[in-house]
Amino acid sequence: MGAGAAGIAAATALRAEGLACVVLEAADRVGGRCRTESDSLGSPFDHGASWLHAGDRNPLVPLAGRLGIGLLDQRRGERDRVTFVDGRRATAAELAEYDAAEEAFHASAFRLDRARAAAGGPDLPLSAATPDRRFAATVEAWEGPVISAAEADAISLEDWAANLLDGPNYAVSTGLGALVARLAEGLPVVAGAPVTRIEWGGPAGGTRVRVSGPRGTVRARCCLVTVSTGVLAAGSIAFDPPLPEATRDAVAALPMGLLTKVALRAARQPAGHPPERPAGRPDGPDRLDLPDFAGIDREVARGERLMVFQAWPFGRDHVIGFVGGRSARALAGVTDAEAVALAREELRRGFGTRADRALDPARAVVTRWGTDPLTLGSYSYAVPGGHAARLALARPVAPGRLHLAGEACHPHLAGTAGGAWQTGLEAGAAIARALRGAAGPAVAPAPRAPSAHEPRAPSAREPRDPTDP
Repeated sequence: MGAGAAGIAAATALRAEGLACVVLEAADRVGGRCRTESDSLGSPFDHGASWLHAGDRNPLVPLAGRLGIGLLDQRRGERDRVTFVDGRRATAAELAEYDAAEEAFHASAFRLDRARAAAGGPDLPLSAATPDRRFAATVEAWEGPVISAAEADAISLEDWAANLLDGPNYAVSTGLGALVARLAEGLPVVAGAPVTRIEWGGPAGGTRVRVSGPRGTVRARCCLVTVSTGVLAAGSIAFDPPLPEATRDAVAALPMGLLTKVALRAARQPAGHPPERPAGRPDGPDRLDLPDFAGIDREVARGERLMVFQAWPFGRDHVIGFVGGRSARALAGVTDAEAVALAREELRRGFGTRADRALDPARAVVTRWGTDPLTLGSYSYAVPGGHAARLALARPVAPGRLHLAGEACHPHLAGTAGGAWQTGLEAGAAIARALRGAAGPAVAPAPRAPSAHEPRAPSAREPRDPTDP
């Protein structure tokens, strides 16, 4: 169930094992929370996932290479970072203080997590790591709402530490959604086929499953479910009998966060208007004195909304705003025009009315993962004490008959398309072993980053985009 990264990976693994399978997808396209389209902004735009995080251990990186799809290393592409303080650019001294606050946050977080583990004590919220110093609230807003899609006081410190996404981070030239769609080519995907009921016989009963929806019923030896924890928690899929309590508890411990993108296309300047910064284009659009892949943020107080921006990715004529957590939930209740107005207001804080002239509000995109009934959020986060729920959710409900996979199941790449892909491979291999009566691992899980207990470099700030289960 689900033609996102996990479902596509599992189908690929099962076919490689010589097993017949079908992928039922409720949407009219493949990709899940990986969706690329070019109509809205005139160039490829990822509504969901757009980065291949932790590139040294991300299974999608070598697959993109084999397909000849270009990747941009963020360490080379992000050539400028602009931080505003009270409407002006931060001074060099303030930027150094900002970097020091980030280093202090990470050091505090890992110190607390190591002490907890050594003492066998309870988990803490991520906010417990926030130091009392300038820019710490901004760092907390990055690590919580912007990167983790939820407030720091709601997030497990243990899970955050286990899933710290060290670089390299790669952007996909054609779009990450387009990459997943390429990987799905040739697979038996049935789009527009929502599932509303799964009869699986219970942990000890039956040898077949019945999967039903408006388009009919599929009978099979095994069903792999890759929908989001938001969909599982909503109960829109009936399980007969109900899922075991341990599985339900794992779902409850891994709710969906929300990260919303507001993207605006550059406005063409009137004829004869000189470019503010030469961009090698005949009509010289105003690029706000920013190079490609520039990052924009501002100093905020604790609890204040932080909307960050990425300017001109791959030299394309758009700027993307990211807002997460409670602020993203608030945007879910407003119109697209109101969301665009908010993004323009944020840009105006630093660039004044120049930002209004540079960007066209009529050519904009607002993502809506939180209200999409097929996702009900962007990606999972673990509540304090919930890190172990990821492996609990990945544990087969009934080996060879009912399995779960998706980004929420990965203990070290949660919230990423690469993590989702890896869990799909592992689930496909586990199903093949169970159906053949074999034992032992077939796919090694992606390792935890060797540097997971080291502070991350400040230049690595990048929202973790809504990913695909």
